[in-house]
Amino acid sequence: MSRAYSDIAFTPAVRAMQSRMGSRANYALLDHTDERNDRLGPREAEFITARDSFYQATVSETGWPYVQFRGGPVGFLKVLDEKTLGYADFRGNVQYISVGNVANNDRVSILLMDYANRGRLKIMGRVRLVDLDEDPALIANLESAQYRARVERGVIITVEAYDWNCSQHITPRFTEAEVSAATAPLREELAHLKARLAESHATIPSATQAGPPVALGNGPLALVIAGIRQLTLRVRAYELRKPDGAKLPDVTPGAHIDVPVLLTNAVPAARGVDSTRRYSITAVSPEGDSYEIAVQREDNGSGGSLAAHRDYHLGMTLHCGMPGNDFELHTDNRPAVLIAGGIGITPIHSMAHTLVRQGRSVTLHYAARSRSEAALAQPLHAALGDAMTLYLGDSGEKLDVRPVISRAPAGSVFYVCGPSSLIEAVRMAARAGGIAEGRVRFERFAAAPVQATDRPIRVTLRRSGKIVDVGASQSVLDALQAAGVDAPASCRSGTCGTCAVKVLAGDPDHRDTALSAVEREQAGLMCICVSRAKSSTLSLDL
Repeated sequence: MSRAYSDIAFTPAVRAMQSRMGSRANYALLDHTDERNDRLGPREAEFITARDSFYQATVSETGWPYVQFRGGPVGFLKVLDEKTLGYADFRGNVQYISVGNVANNDRVSILLMDYANRGRLKIMGRVRLVDLDEDPALIANLESAQYRARVERGVIITVEAYDWNCSQHITPRFTEAEVSAATAPLREELAHLKARLAESHATIPSATQAGPPVALGNGPLALVIAGIRQLTLRVRAYELRKPDGAKLPDVTPGAHIDVPVLLTNAVPAARGVDSTRRYSITAVSPEGDSYEIAVQREDNGSGGSLAAHRDYHLGMTLHCGMPGNDFELHTDNRPAVLIAGGIGITPIHSMAHTLVRQGRSVTLHYAARSRSEAALAQPLHAALGDAMTLYLGDSGEKLDVRPVISRAPAGSVFYVCGPSSLIEAVRMAARAGGIAEGRVRFERFAAAPVQATDRPIRVTLRRSGKIVDVGASQSVLDALQAAGVDAPASCRSGTCGTCAVKVLAGDPDHRDTALSAVEREQAGLMCICVSRAKSSTLSLDL
């Protein structure tokens, strides 16, 4: 069967444009799927009932679309059943444009946003208007006792299709209640520290003095380090919980979280600066009240892992970003083939355990330098048994991905995380085997290595007028941040697109996997965490 959303939205003109822009192959999978997506599931229902607003589009007799903002108390848009939504239509500016449109054309499209968590759900359906005296019981069910705005009618939407959007380009925004909840632990800690200071008349040491910091970062999600485990000589796991022990935001296998670090060992211009590093969530407790991340110490890295190993201690509060997922696990019954190299096992770990719990087909191929450096190998082998193959470099065991790809069950989806060389080997083997790109999913945990042909670049920042010289072995992002430029970044491996900047002049050398051809060629964007320049100069919109 085909996905209901693609049946409706992918008209012949849309499909022609997808073919022209090179994305048709990615979406062709929706024409042959086990999931129709025309009935709301628990995930959709939970998301909808947590919203306090949405955007609604209707079409007039003249063909003009009209987009209207609809707002009310949390949950005012109600899930009546898996095919039906309803809301009380409160009296507004009495233009009645939406009402008039649906009276003539019952098609409607609504967009629900979770700005804080960068979530977005699109729903297409057909509308039925219900007058107050037509069905008083239904209207009463749609009303909210805590919100006594005047109700003019009920609006009933029969769901025809829905689709989840990716989080790219959604700017996080937070309500007053969300900000208050996120900063409550910080305000409590500040009050406690002020009380201690008043009692002792002492000064609180800074993070650069002898004592380790008690808190780091300014993200919206405050998490306390509740446990520390040494997985290998260089890999350390950290258990993160809310200060009050409450349930954490739901995440799916492959999710990540941005945690703060203090770069005291960074380049001179960046020392003592709060930064963030992105780490995979390797596990979530059964109760959903703790995450675990694993950090491998890189002595010659950018300083983030060294800072975590140096500073993170039990009881410390980390003000983190909200979790996200750029490496989602498929939800249908196709077999999964997991491939990991080194610390790339961290997102794969959660995927493997989830697949085993769900009784789905899974195999794991894990390459490590030695058994002592194979983090998480023991619990994975206990869960997977013979479905896991461990390749140890010090024993002369090499992971050859070509037979892994060629012998995989028909229809398998491949997930790979690890060094760039491993990722490229899997992608090349898949292409050689005629496997569609959409069935090979990957996540980099580090930027691509510097190439021997890389040379210095001079970067001009058009808005500020600054000129920054970038060394041959230095990323553009690191050079800008070392020069005091507030350039946003997250993954630092070219996979998330947070650092994308518009190129005003120069010839960029794209090395990311986040930007599409349209974003690169038409929007003129480049990811400055990994991409460099073919020209000796660049001019950026910063």
